[in-house]
Amino acid sequence: MKWCRYQQGDTASFGIIESDTGEGDTVVEVSGSPFASYTKTSNSQPLSSVKLLPPVIPSNFYAAGINYREHIIEMAQKRGEEPFFPPNADVGYRSNNALTGQDDPIIVPKDATELLQYEGELVVVFGKQCKNVSEDQALDYVLGYTIGNDVSERTWQRGDRTMWRAKNTDTFKPMGPWIVTDLEPDDFHVSIKLNDRLVGEYDVKDAIFSVRHYISRMSQYLTLHPGDVLWMGTDGAPENMKDGDVVEVEINDIGILRNPVVWEK
Repeated sequence: MKWCRYQQGDTASFGIIESDTGEGDTVVEVSGSPFASYTKTSNSQPLSSVKLLPPVIPSNFYAAGINYREHIIEMAQKRGEEPFFPPNADVGYRSNNALTGQDDPIIVPKDATELLQYEGELVVVFGKQCKNVSEDQALDYVLGYTIGNDVSERTWQRGDRTMWRAKNTDTFKPMGPWIVTDLEPDDFHVSIKLNDRLVGEYDVKDAIFSVRHYISRMSQYLTLHPGDVLWMGTDGAPENMKDGDVVEVEINDIGILRNPVVWEK
């Protein structure tokens, strides 16, 4: 099943996307949500006619720590340091104010430096309350998966005491375009394009710590709730983005998250 969240007048609604090979995909409005009981309504419209929003506004917004070896090695080389591989699956946090949706601009403050970079990531969306689960049980608590771009301003990331603006500036967290259920995360391949040029790709199964491991470890300490999200980290060495660029993150069986970059004047 493919869930979306979209704008209809002044109202944000959940919808189910249904495929029609003849006329294109259709969005059927839902009463309720994917995280509770719901019913389909009689209101439907072409997917191409609606404004897609971030598919969920999470109650808790988690982000996996550095989780891919190539990313760790290449970023350490840029800093002139030896790479350090995490001994445990550590978790950080992001802020909902930074969320934005499909085709929305990444708006960059005018005092940002040229070290503004994309990070294309798999996003896990929880569907049920989760506490003290094993790795074998972990995916039973997942509603589905979407795509994230963890935009990062590296000068701020290195210089500030926290990542409050390097990671959490308004619009620095594009997420979408929708949530797809009933998939196996180890089958995902992530591709990142900058202005139609392939600039990175990796397999999710190559992560240091798997989706299952993260969920199990987190659930020993945190209660995970329906609608919570977990961004799973990126691989490789991202390039800088500049004003007018368009970045696309594609994950097989999910789709493409696309956003332009707009620098404040």
